[in-house]
Amino acid sequence: MSVPTEPRTAGAVAGNGTAGAGAPAPHGTSATADATGPRQLHLQLWRGDADGGGFVDYEVPALEGEVVLDVVHRIQAEHAPDLAVRWNCKAGKCGSCSAEINGKPRLMCMTRMSTLDTSQTITVSPMRAFPVMRDLVTDVSYNFVVAARIPPFTPGPPEPDGTYRMAQVDVDRGQEMRKCIECFLCQNVCHVIRDHEDNKPHYAGPRFFARLAELEMHPLDTLDRRRLVSEQLGLGLCNITKCCTEVCPEGIHITDNAIIPLKERVVDARYDPVAWLGRKLLRRPRPAPASAVAVDLPVARGAHDPTIDGRSDPAVLGRNGRRSDG
Repeated sequence: MSVPTEPRTAGAVAGNGTAGAGAPAPHGTSATADATGPRQLHLQLWRGDADGGGFVDYEVPALEGEVVLDVVHRIQAEHAPDLAVRWNCKAGKCGSCSAEINGKPRLMCMTRMSTLDTSQTITVSPMRAFPVMRDLVTDVSYNFVVAARIPPFTPGPPEPDGTYRMAQVDVDRGQEMRKCIECFLCQNVCHVIRDHEDNKPHYAGPRFFARLAELEMHPLDTLDRRRLVSEQLGLGLCNITKCCTEVCPEGIHITDNAIIPLKERVVDARYDPVAWLGRKLLRRPRPAPASAVAVDLPVARGAHDPTIDGRSDPAVLGRNGRRSDG
């Protein structure tokens, strides 16, 4: 179900409100508000479910030092106890309170009211790329299905002394990707799935390209996921507009440090003539087929694809996860 990205025209109020001059004042205020009273905040929250909905007006007094989530909680406590909103840590680390504030994907707990123009109406709506469950809560289970398709970190044997070693630069490179809090704002803003619902079964999205890049660049990992990300997870659909980087609350450079390097690795594996010649001269196997490393959950829980049996069997996968039969 699509969610409106702009509020209705002034005077038109969804839900309990009515339209036109002389209409009752929005929730939480009176039509004859005292001009000397505290400054009022005017918000429009999207209310509804999978069958439809719209924006509802609320007004609450402005308080110092609040974030958008504080205001939403006050509306929930004082005027709309049935308002559905997802949140957890209120510290920008759980990624639960993702929403679109004035049309921009943000965390409600990390968006200070002082950074918004409170002289204008502030709109809060659910993430548009995912199905609405109720009010500001969306169904993000698509992301968990994609995550289940990605083969996990698979290290090789340890050093003779039983330890693993890697350079600090490799640690730092992967650490940036591990800062992800899975708020899925990058998934929401990506136009490949935001504007094209039919792409979802074939497209992992920026959050999981970052995860795949982290695994591919890890010096201790032994699987080759390049053909998987190219053939089944839609890396080629990304046209690197950097919108995912712009909305990331953790400041991860998803496009520059994950997607572009991942694209380069895929191109090297499939089209680079120097790499092709090197494989021939050094007798190195070709990158593993996507089916050799894909996790067995492409469509639904419990689905079983016999073509990917033995994906982690050493007899099937050679060194670095590549098929020994090339």
